[in-house]
Amino acid sequence: MILIPQDAATTLRASSAWGRLSLRISQPDDLAVVGGISEGGGSIISVDPPPPAPRLLASCDSRPTGYWYQAKSELHALWYLLQVRRGTSMKLDVFKDSVPSGFKTPGDGGYVAITHAPGVKDAFPESGLPDLVAWHVTRAGFQPLEASAEPETTGIQQLNDDWPVEELQNTRIMLIGAGSIGSATAHALAGYGVGHLTLIDPDRLDWHNLVRHTSARKHIGRHKVTALAEELASLRPDTAVTPLPLDVIEHADHIRALLADTHLVVCTADGVAPRRVTGHLARRAGLTAVLACVLQDGALGEILRLRPWRRHGCLTCRRQSLTEAGGLDPEPALDAGYGTGTRHRPMTAVGSDLHLVAQLAAKTAVATVLERAGHPDQRLPGEHALLGLRRQPDWAPPFNLGHTAELRWLPATPPRSGCPTCEAP
Repeated sequence: MILIPQDAATTLRASSAWGRLSLRISQPDDLAVVGGISEGGGSIISVDPPPPAPRLLASCDSRPTGYWYQAKSELHALWYLLQVRRGTSMKLDVFKDSVPSGFKTPGDGGYVAITHAPGVKDAFPESGLPDLVAWHVTRAGFQPLEASAEPETTGIQQLNDDWPVEELQNTRIMLIGAGSIGSATAHALAGYGVGHLTLIDPDRLDWHNLVRHTSARKHIGRHKVTALAEELASLRPDTAVTPLPLDVIEHADHIRALLADTHLVVCTADGVAPRRVTGHLARRAGLTAVLACVLQDGALGEILRLRPWRRHGCLTCRRQSLTEAGGLDPEPALDAGYGTGTRHRPMTAVGSDLHLVAQLAAKTAVATVLERAGHPDQRLPGEHALLGLRRQPDWAPPFNLGHTAELRWLPATPPRSGCPTCEAP
């Protein structure tokens, strides 16, 4: 495959007739990237992106090993047909006749050629044929090569026609908790195109986290939020990330100030206290909070959407209402400190189950933002979601999910009299 980065593609499209190519080639991968281009027989000029942008195949040496030509549109139609008929080659004269000027007769080993057909879209308007394609040209003939030209628009902006990119790029979400569920939630939120994430978690990545966390072994000992911020910067550059190694309880005053520049809060932190503090801070700030966790050693996933509305109670009100209705209060188990180390209670959930909960948490958060922005197709069926990771038919309602992967949505419950969170101070 021949990779044509954006700067190389722009240069080729702006050039007139023919020139030389400099390629970096990885033989084990059968992969090459265009690193330099000349106009005619002049000097080859680098078309690599300026630092700090990464160079593709940066470890491979660049060498002049091919040519580019402006070509007739029919040659690109032939490229498509030969791609379908894998292994088929054509006589060299056909290629030569399709190149108006500058054609170079190949030597013993042949060479890589890139052709630019500026009129191909007009000549074949319904075909979707690329204007830049690649070939292997030898004395015996020529064959098509796979080629990929980087488009002018990459990243989340590619979805502009199908997804509300602008609303989400202007959205700022605070994520409290960067553990197994939190790290996957951060990736999912960035994948949806959320423009800014503030990550809150004081913990460092430890050995026992690796089996479920999204971060790699190389980050052991670093703060989870720092590792996540670096990973997201590489994978999802459209999302700006602010990593803060803070504790939501100990640093509540600091976090309260940050909420003035936040649109929604997601909490995936372990323990009852961080969840309740998050809900309290969000309600006081007039923000919706989405809480995500697993219950019963990872048998159930739970998503709670706590809106700062008059008839919507906080986490504590929700739990008390469930208990009084004959259900159970699963919150105490959340203080166990799940993990696999000697200081932690073992959890039987695998990482992919936790990440499934994370995906649902991110979807809940994004749907909340988009519904508020005027997208009724993002309306959720309730305020409290329960997801069966392992069936629990013997649990008290509403946690008695009879099937794995069953998803149950429940309505909100009203505030309880005297609640210090729900009642105005």
